[in-house]
Amino acid sequence: MTDLDTIADAAFAPARAYVDAARIPGAILGLVTADGRRAVRCTGLARRVPTPEPLTTAHWFDLASVSKVIATTSFVLRLADEGRLDLDRPLTDAIPDLRQYDVAGAPERRLTFRDCLVHRTFLPAVEPIYTYGDDPARLRAFVLQREWRHGPPVYSDINFILLGIVVERLTGAGLDAQPLGAGLSWGPPPGPAVATEHCAWRGRVLQGEVHDENCFAMGGRTGHAGLFGTVDGVLDFARGLLDGSGASPAMLDAIRTPVEGHRTHGWEIRHPGWSGGQACSPGTIGHTGFTGTGLWVDHDRGLAWTLLTNRVHPTRHADSGIFTLRPETGEALVAAWDGNAST
Repeated sequence: MTDLDTIADAAFAPARAYVDAARIPGAILGLVTADGRRAVRCTGLARRVPTPEPLTTAHWFDLASVSKVIATTSFVLRLADEGRLDLDRPLTDAIPDLRQYDVAGAPERRLTFRDCLVHRTFLPAVEPIYTYGDDPARLRAFVLQREWRHGPPVYSDINFILLGIVVERLTGAGLDAQPLGAGLSWGPPPGPAVATEHCAWRGRVLQGEVHDENCFAMGGRTGHAGLFGTVDGVLDFARGLLDGSGASPAMLDAIRTPVEGHRTHGWEIRHPGWSGGQACSPGTIGHTGFTGTGLWVDHDRGLAWTLLTNRVHPTRHADSGIFTLRPETGEALVAAWDGNAST
């Protein structure tokens, strides 16, 4: 049996060095295996300003776009599993009022649930929706009725904002009413939270409220962001994917099978230059969040890991090195895992 503590120490070395060099305030690395063993390492600060606060494993992180896979993708695929939607049918099956003033010609009305899950739409990556107001119902109406500018397929928050509305419409309840495991919650979280950015728009350091401006303006619970999690909450979710207890066979197949390039339903698999490093198995799935979070699941090795940082604190406009830290962590982890297993 592998020595998970030794592996965790080796894998955490890059993050510890980044914190020691003050590139990021704090970091937590969590590892979990298919048989339930786990190891967690933690260092640094949950908050630098206005007063320092030590980071602990009890702190809640704003998971940012990791919300897309832990929450929204899971919700949509579960609805498909239950026969409540057909992934290849248009969004209008769930949102008949989408572009309702142009029912014959609006291309948005032809987009399918699967198109949005695998980011193969013409929708833009992001839009400053929060600048149009702060009434959540009005902003949802704005998203649904807007004639979106066209572009090549890109990773798009708008895809998942629409999918969040799909879940709300089909279940008749908000995203916060959907089932989540312990250690996962829509904000504000029920415990100590890690600080993110000093937001120029809100005029304060954010701690316990969602960092994403569009999500905040739309009520804090949207398909693309808004989920908070502890390291144990994220690891519990990951173990459910490793051992099959957290997803049906059809759901697991959907998140593991490429559909469009390196994208599966919601997730992405290993590809050149990706966040999980190149040492993991080819079918490893992963996703990152803007605030400095990430989750990767290597089914072949029966191993998953999450790297949780507050790299945007107190500002996103600094070189935290997160885009090199993530793959460095993955490379160190797999090297230690493989070396340990062979001894």
